[in-house]
Amino acid sequence: MKLSEKILKTEEKATLNLRALYESYGYKKYKMQKFEEYDFYLENKSFLKTENIITFTDLTGKLMALKPDVTLSIVKNTKHDQSQKVYYSENVYRTSQGTREFKEIMQVGLEYIGDINTYETCEVIYLAAKSLELINKNYILDISHMAFVTGLLESENVGYENSQKLLKYISEKNQHEILSLCKDENLSDDFAQKLATLSLLYGSFESVLPKMKNLISNEKMEVAYSEIKTIYSALKELGIEKNVHLDFSIINDLDYYNGIIFQGFIENIPCNILSGGRYDNLVCKFGRDDGAIGFAVYFDILSMYDSSISKYDVDNLIIYDENADAISLLKEVNALTQKGETTKVQKEEIGKIKYKTLYKYTDGRLLEIEKND
Repeated sequence: MKLSEKILKTEEKATLNLRALYESYGYKKYKMQKFEEYDFYLENKSFLKTENIITFTDLTGKLMALKPDVTLSIVKNTKHDQSQKVYYSENVYRTSQGTREFKEIMQVGLEYIGDINTYETCEVIYLAAKSLELINKNYILDISHMAFVTGLLESENVGYENSQKLLKYISEKNQHEILSLCKDENLSDDFAQKLATLSLLYGSFESVLPKMKNLISNEKMEVAYSEIKTIYSALKELGIEKNVHLDFSIINDLDYYNGIIFQGFIENIPCNILSGGRYDNLVCKFGRDDGAIGFAVYFDILSMYDSSISKYDVDNLIIYDENADAISLLKEVNALTQKGETTKVQKEEIGKIKYKTLYKYTDGRLLEIEKND
């Protein structure tokens, strides 16, 4: 392995590969400012899924925020009169998953804003799958469809409050609470059973599609079902259908998401590192009659489980004495680095440096002193 490849962390390699992938499909890099006015994020806090935003007052007295998200800025700042295909590789400032500490987090993703049809949807889902594959070939992309879920809820007079409860229970795969609520509200047994079945629908397209068809109760669900079938045909044609599953427990905020939604997982990481979907409702909040679909890869999660991070600071540590010949020593160091090994040279005591192999250079010779496994 080349030294230049060896010193790159998984997230750095992945970022370069993802950028090349998105560029090859005609997406252009979006560059945003580090700050936005705080009110902009305050109005869309539910989309951010966080209450914690770093703020400061600028020299004009405006309350500003360090960007906690990229998608909002893209929707706000892209042109209204044409379709936009953009990708980003940006640092955002937010609490990392499972912590209460603010961090600077690398986020990579893409957005397609404009006239969204079947092709655009299939392309984005395909690129989400390929993004996962570039990071780890053992991946799963789980897909749901908000319109199929809401279509079922709309087939009976449920009401807003109960709809929100039922969405929560579906996301928890909680059949008991679904059936209990339906009974308490005197909703039909057929409706209750369909909701309970939907909450546990998970698996390959081939196994789930027939079960989906049996749940269809109105035209909205029929349209969503047809879209899912088309996506399956595209993924099968591209040879990646075995890595993509249906999972109707994936639920996103109805104020923003309205169609296909998805989450991506890779081997040895217990939570999703990618999420995305169709978010026309967010674009509508900005006064635009456009569709939008996209996804983000969460590198804070990826770095937490990065097995490529070495337990050593350096492969080789060389201690030399004052009389060492600089040219001869440099030749020895060069020979090690040519083998793809990182090498640090110093006169001082070892200190806290974690090394794989310790050498001493003395009397024109490089002597191995200690080797750690």
